Amino acid sequence: MGLWCFSCFDGGDERREEEKLASIEARAKAAEAAQKRQEDFEKSAAGRAARAQLQGMAKQSANANQGEPVLKWQMG
Repeated sequence: MGLWCFSCFDGGDERREEEKLASIEARAKAAEAAQKRQEDFEKSAAGRAARAQLQGMAKQSANANQGEPVLKWQMG
């Protein structure tokens, strides 16, 4: 029972380190690609329209409710 098969475990740490480095590299490339897509979208007509819509919504929500109820109810 005293025999261990160390050859089965040989290189395990090295392989994990390689996989870890490959994973870090893949994440960095994915983040770079996402940043490029975001920049391309912001430069596009759709990106400019989306930005304008968000700005318009922000202005509207800032000015819309100035202490007045949204719905006014009248009896009579």
